Amino acid sequence: MNINNNSASTITIKQLRGFVAIAEVGSFAEACERLHISQPALSVSIRKLEQASGGLLFARSTRSVELTPEGLQFLPIAKRLLGDWAEGFDDLRQLFTLQRGKLTIAAMPSYASNCLPKVLTDYGQQFPNITLTVQDIIMEEVISAVQSGRAELGITFKPDRLDGIDFSPLFTDRFIAILPPHHALAAKQNIAVSDLFKEPLIALNRGSSTRQWVDQLIAKSAPQAPQIFEAFQLTTVGAMVVAGAGVALVPALCGEQMQRLGAVCKPILGPSIERQVGIFTRRRHALSAPAQAMVKLLQLY
Repeated sequence: MNINNNSASTITIKQLRGFVAIAEVGSFAEACERLHISQPALSVSIRKLEQASGGLLFARSTRSVELTPEGLQFLPIAKRLLGDWAEGFDDLRQLFTLQRGKLTIAAMPSYASNCLPKVLTDYGQQFPNITLTVQDIIMEEVISAVQSGRAELGITFKPDRLDGIDFSPLFTDRFIAILPPHHALAAKQNIAVSDLFKEPLIALNRGSSTRQWVDQLIAKSAPQAPQIFEAFQLTTVGAMVVAGAGVALVPALCGEQMQRLGAVCKPILGPSIERQVGIFTRRRHALSAPAQAMVKLLQLY
């Protein structure tokens, strides 16, 4: 049977169901009872199917209805199409009801290692059939991953520019000082940033947004630029501080992580760095059901 694309596009699920029902029971009347439709409606449906396919699918007589050779060849195809449709619709329903699906999140390491695990645990308990992928990458890569669609959600500091992405704030982070154990400044309740910058400073590499914010604070608050050692990861910054190489300014959200490394964490007195942390999504792109559920959960923390 030769069905061109234009004709095939007019065939409906209702017509296929009618065709299969008649083929299986050998009667229009019994097929109508099975499908709970009137005989005239079923007759019209089959006639349209035959018109679209280009020939008769049934050989009709006063006593019986039999498949034509073409109809006989089409029957397994029709059953497969109905099965694929039912399976596809069930898959779609499972996606909307979060019975299956996947979600990729990009998050800056300080959030991914300190805040995100609790959220992921709750999410996994509520939606055990959703596959989660977490990319713990630097802030600039988080933004790029969302912009390109490699990640559906991003979590990091709000950048100075939002190009092609939308931002929903979660909380404001104020940077804190971290010190080596037994450092002279550790006895103070709060650390003046001017005193902090008299010490050798451990900072992230040039080019990172965090480093740019630290440099801006140095320009405003330090009469003389401190000696600076660079690292590419905050965990390395913390380890260098604990080893006595200097002091550092880090986001407050990774304070517990720094304490686990052995550093002393202190609030900054006076000017510091304050940045909003939030969720990034791709502008003019609808969120999947798994992503919507994750956003609601993130907003609870």
